[in-house]
Amino acid sequence: MPQIVELVLLPGERHDETALRQKAARQAALRPDQISYIEILKSSLDARSRQPVYRVRAEVYGAHEIFTPEPAILSGFKPVDGKKKVVIVGAGPAGYFAALELLELGIKPIVLDRGKDAQARRRDLRAIQQFGIVNPHSNYCFGEGGAGTYSDGKLYTRSVKRGDVRKALRLLVEHGAKSDILSEAHPHIGSNKLPGVVQNIRTTIERYGGEVHFGQCVTDFILKKGGILGVVTEKVRLADEPTTNNQQPTTEWLADAVILATGHSARDIYRLLHAKGIRIESKPFALGVRVEHPQPLIDSIQYKQNQRVDDLPAASYSLVCQVGQRGVFSFCMCPGGLIVPSATAPGEIVVNGMSMSRRDSPFANSGIVTSVEADDLADWQKHGVFAAMEFQSHVERLLFQAGDGSQKGPSLRLPDFIQGKMSADLPPSSYIPGLYPAPLFELLPPFIYKRLRDGLAQFGKTMRGFYTAEANVVATESRTSAPVRIPRDPATLMHPEVQGLFPCGEGAGYAGGIISAAMDGQNVARGIYVIAALR
Repeated sequence: MPQIVELVLLPGERHDETALRQKAARQAALRPDQISYIEILKSSLDARSRQPVYRVRAEVYGAHEIFTPEPAILSGFKPVDGKKKVVIVGAGPAGYFAALELLELGIKPIVLDRGKDAQARRRDLRAIQQFGIVNPHSNYCFGEGGAGTYSDGKLYTRSVKRGDVRKALRLLVEHGAKSDILSEAHPHIGSNKLPGVVQNIRTTIERYGGEVHFGQCVTDFILKKGGILGVVTEKVRLADEPTTNNQQPTTEWLADAVILATGHSARDIYRLLHAKGIRIESKPFALGVRVEHPQPLIDSIQYKQNQRVDDLPAASYSLVCQVGQRGVFSFCMCPGGLIVPSATAPGEIVVNGMSMSRRDSPFANSGIVTSVEADDLADWQKHGVFAAMEFQSHVERLLFQAGDGSQKGPSLRLPDFIQGKMSADLPPSSYIPGLYPAPLFELLPPFIYKRLRDGLAQFGKTMRGFYTAEANVVATESRTSAPVRIPRDPATLMHPEVQGLFPCGEGAGYAGGIISAAMDGQNVARGIYVIAALR
C-alpha cells in the first residue's frame, strides 16, 4: 500500500523533482531510488512566518507498487442522438457542466446562449475596454463560458458539500487545464487559458450529439398546464450582418425539460419570469468598490519580505469585519491582476477583476463590498421582488452619469475615500478605460459608503500597509451575486410551481463562482435524470 506523507517544502523546492523525492523518501523511510511514483494530493502555501513554505500531502509508491490513474470521465460518454432532450439556457459553467452531466446520463443537451463563442467574444471585450462600447449580449458577463471565462478563472470554492468538487476539476483537466488544479488549495486557470478549456467543452458536447447555439436570446417560455415545454429565442443580429427587416427571426426550442442557467446579470430573464407569472424572490446581495494596490506592496505585507522571490506566487489576501450589523469583506481578490469594465448595458459602470494564468500584472485588486439586505431597501420596496435589482441598477447608472459618458472609472485614493475628500490626482492603475477623481463619498448610497469607509479603516489596522495613498478605490463592484432568486424544490431541484423548469447556478441564486456553479449544473442534471419521464 502507498504511504501518505506530509512534507514541508521551501518555495524553490515545490516544483523540484529531486528535492520532492528526497524529502518524500525521508518521510517514508525509503531511499529515493525505491520510490516508483509520487502523487500530490494537496498543496498549500503557508506564509504565516517570515519564511513561506509549501505544505504538501503526497502519496508515495514503493518500488513494487504501481500507481493506477483514475480512468477518464469522458471515456464513459456515448452518443445521445435520438435521446430525450433538455434545453439549457446559458453557456456558463452551470450550463456547460449540466450539459456534460446529461451526456454522461444519456440525455441530449441543447445549449442556447445570447452571447458569442469565446473567440468571437474578444472583439466585444476590446470594444468596451478601448472605446467604451457595451454590447448588451456579448461582454464580460454574457457569452460562452459566462463571467468566469474572461474574469480570472479562480476555482476555489467553500461549497464542498454541495457536490463533487474533484469531478468538476477533473473535467476541466480533461479539457485542457493543468493537472495542478487537482491538488492546489486555491486552484486557478487564468483568463488567457480558460477560453481554450471552455471551447474544448463545447467540442465534447457536440461530439457526443449535444448542440450549442450562440446568438439566441430567450424572449418567451412555452408553458402549458403548469409545465414548461420549451423556450422561444430571438436571433441576436451581429454588427456586420445586414438587416432585412425590423423583425428578428424567432425559433421555438421544444424539450422534455428546461434548465435556466443564465448567470447573475440576465435581468430580462427575471422580468420575463415575473411577467409569465412564474414565482421569483428578491434576495440579499453585496455591493461596493474595487480596491487596487501595487502588487509588490501586497507581496511585502503578506510575505514579510522587501521583494518577492521568483518561486513565490503573487500574494493575495482575504479580509472581513463587522460594521454595525453588516459584514464588509473582500471579494474575488485578484493578485497580479487587472480591473475590467463589466457593464452589461450602455449607461452603467460596473467593474470586476481578472488575472492571467501567470498573475504577473504589477497590480493587485479586490472587491471590497458590504451586504445589502431587505431592511436596507425600505425606499425600494415599491419595486416588489425587483427591489434589490432596481437598487443595484440605480447605483450603476448613477456612477455612469457622474462621468463623461465613457467607461472611465470613478475613483479616489484610499485615504481620501476614507476621509471623504477629493483626490487631486490618482496613482497608476491597470484599468484600461482609465480613472478619474470622483466624489464617491457622495455618489454611493450613504449606508454603503459609511460601511465601506469604516470597514476599509479597520482593514488598514488589520493588514499593516493596506492603508496607503498608492491604492485606488474604484466604483462600482456590484455584480457579486444575483439580487433575485428563482425558487426550486430542495429535493427535485425543480421550480415548485412549473413542471420541468430547473433553475440553476449563480443566476438562480444557488452558486457563487465557477466551481459551485459547475457542481450545481451537475446536480440539476442528475435531478432531471431521476424524473421517470426522462429515464
